[in-house]
Amino acid sequence: SSDLTSSILETSKLLSNALSLLPRSTAAGAKTWGEMLAETAGIVEGQLPELFDLEKISIQYPTLYEDSSNTILTQELERYNKLLNRVKISLRDVQRALKGEVVMSTELETMGNSIVNGKVPDKWAGYPSLKPLGSWVADFLERIIFYQDWVDNGKPSTFWISGFYFTQSFLTGIRQNYARKQNIAIDLLAYDFQVYRNGDEKTIDRPSSGALVTGLFLEGCKWDDEAEGCEGASHLKSGALVESDPRVLYMQMPMIHIDVIEEKDVPTRDSYTCPVYKTSERRGQLSTTGHSTNFVMMIELPMRPEDLYELAEYSQQKWIKS
Repeated sequence: SSDLTSSILETSKLLSNALSLLPRSTAAGAKTWGEMLAETAGIVEGQLPELFDLEKISIQYPTLYEDSSNTILTQELERYNKLLNRVKISLRDVQRALKGEVVMSTELETMGNSIVNGKVPDKWAGYPSLKPLGSWVADFLERIIFYQDWVDNGKPSTFWISGFYFTQSFLTGIRQNYARKQNIAIDLLAYDFQVYRNGDEKTIDRPSSGALVTGLFLEGCKWDDEAEGCEGASHLKSGALVESDPRVLYMQMPMIHIDVIEEKDVPTRDSYTCPVYKTSERRGQLSTTGHSTNFVMMIELPMRPEDLYELAEYSQQKWIKS
């Protein structure tokens, strides 16, 4: 799968360079650069919803000491409002420039080139994403729908963790709720993980602590509900990491319960310490908050005994490629 991933990246880079070299002139009857830009910008702008009414929502979801979810919601909506507003203004400006109402600046021209070539303009950079323009817009709208549903129907029982702009605020909120409930210092707490079976998200109720999350994917392996994990690897004593299906790069992960326990009570489990990233790029820079822009956290995932002890000793080497 690593060879296939490398080939895909090389092909994407080659096609990206080829697109940047295409001439703007077109054959008779074909759409010009300006026509393609105007059409695409109009389509994208037409799909964008109105900004969230933060003043109204802050009254509907006031800050609560015992539950940080309202604070997380309002902070997330503020971030998405800024990005949504930036996208709206830039689309309006580039369409005005095409009509001659404003000067087509270098910045707007660069943005126009990105849109015509199916790329996300640098001006729209917000949360990490490697998606092309069409997929990015669809994903952006899905994120807004997730939060609109939260606003309309209250805190969800299952969180789409991929939809958070700043995932660390959500994770910190989980620990903060537990710390305040148990009257314990937050830096004495750690995360615990339980992987559910596929389909359990329809029947499992909201837990008393932590949160149920979906939206994670595995690269280089897959999750098998029927595989027998090692002793102590899971509360359900079933399910483990196994080899991917042939030529399948990414597999969806079932729902996970991210629980909170005291660090001294973290159980010893036979599992793989799996890094979680926002994108498949597997690298990131430190933001002003001190968090990585791409790395999220480490999650303990059960392994099969034959994989864990294949070298006659405890080892996670099965899923670690040097």
